Amino acid sequence: MTIEIGNIRTNYIQYGEGKDIVLLHGWGQNIEMMQPLGDRLTYFRITILDLPGFGHSSEPDSVWTIEDYASFLHQFLSELKIKKPIVIGHSFGGRVAICYAASYPVSKVVLFGAPCIRENQTLTTKQKFLKTVKKLPGMTGLSNFAKKHIGSTDYRQATPRMRDILVQVVNQDLSDKAQKISVPTLLIWGNQDEAAPLEDAQKLEKLLPDGGLVVLEGCTHYAYLEALNRVVSILEQFL
Repeated sequence: MTIEIGNIRTNYIQYGEGKDIVLLHGWGQNIEMMQPLGDRLTYFRITILDLPGFGHSSEPDSVWTIEDYASFLHQFLSELKIKKPIVIGHSFGGRVAICYAASYPVSKVVLFGAPCIRENQTLTTKQKFLKTVKKLPGMTGLSNFAKKHIGSTDYRQATPRMRDILVQVVNQDLSDKAQKISVPTLLIWGNQDEAAPLEDAQKLEKLLPDGGLVVLEGCTHYAYLEALNRVVSILEQFL
């Protein structure tokens, strides 16, 4: 199904009956990545969308922030007459969920591998190179070439606008947003997550007024799929 939200053509699916659950996928992903989980959550009405710029949804017409994605989600859910949903997000989708839950009514929040805190870190050799090249006269073209070929996989595969959005959303610290989430919030994390290390989850748990952390041994950034049966069992108790 599709719906127009502002000037964004938004692709989504909805099925089931019961209390509303909204599933938000990670960066570079789409509905299909969250559907295995949605299909197992019986007794709920499941809504999964391709966030703007992903799947079959159109790109934003400007460089969006996390707040922009949260505002879009609010408009989308309002159009579908979904009020106070359970919001479940993975990675980037989890960051959107944090921002959304800090500003709009939700009943519960579940986060999978969703990095929240950004701290000053030592620049890698690659980052130092890009920073230096960017400052050199007439080297803009080389800088763009370098970003395209030695940047992260997510960055390389994105369109120019989505690359700018990725830089914007990745570098934003959401600590203040997390502290505003008043509803029960469950963190489910793989102890081998390299994209969002377990330490991030432990710091996030301390920020949340009503948060709890479940660690899945031997699982990575995609713990919710790698241990699907266990995750579903955990969610059935929490939700």
